[in-house]
Amino acid sequence: MIATGAGEFSPAGYEALLAGLRGRGYRVRGFADAEPAVPHLILRHDIDFSLGAALAMAEQEAALGVVSTYFVLLRTEFYNPLSGAGRAALARIGALGHAVGLHLDAALHAGGALDAAAAEEADLLAMALGRPVELVSFHRPGANGIDRSERIGGRLNAYAPRFHGSESYCSDSRGVWHHGHPYDHPAVKAGRALQLLVHPFWWQAPALPPEERLRRFLAERTDFLDREIARHCAVHMPKGSA
Repeated sequence: MIATGAGEFSPAGYEALLAGLRGRGYRVRGFADAEPAVPHLILRHDIDFSLGAALAMAEQEAALGVVSTYFVLLRTEFYNPLSGAGRAALARIGALGHAVGLHLDAALHAGGALDAAAAEEADLLAMALGRPVELVSFHRPGANGIDRSERIGGRLNAYAPRFHGSESYCSDSRGVWHHGHPYDHPAVKAGRALQLLVHPFWWQAPALPPEERLRRFLAERTDFLDREIARHCAVHMPKGSA
């Protein structure tokens, strides 16, 4: 039975989800401290679309006394972790006590040289953050393929067998619990460790279906680009201007 509110993809739903897992004996640990047979929660957040959404979740978690790991795409068209705003958001996430890792898009690296690519991108991200990057997760692993080594590019791999498997992993990919709700997951029922992947993008207020969430994001992104073009190019007239 899912507790009231714990099934809603919203900030309130996320708080209820964590409270329900705590009530089942789960406490949050980092990847380095994982023990498969112990009932603890490895909280992981892949930042696929929005650093703003990630920062909002990081602030919420800090208020709840929760620490998690945020994985950043270095090569994406949706946000820029090296921009002033991007670096400020990531610095704030780190200052709140969260870990920041690399989210690696394997599809961008031909020839399967993922170890070298992970090391290069993690080093670049570390320079931008001004702190070491010790963790790597893969972006869209089902589509792009992954390496399940314990370490990749010299960093812990979130998809290594001791962290990731059908009996130890649960994800909200595309705004849906594809492995069933976490409360009903085999690991939770058996009292074992669970790696819970929650994408901050899907959990922003107000609660929306995935398709509507994406439409809203597109509209907001269009408005942002319109304002930025107007700010940097005098010949452009932003929407709504006379």
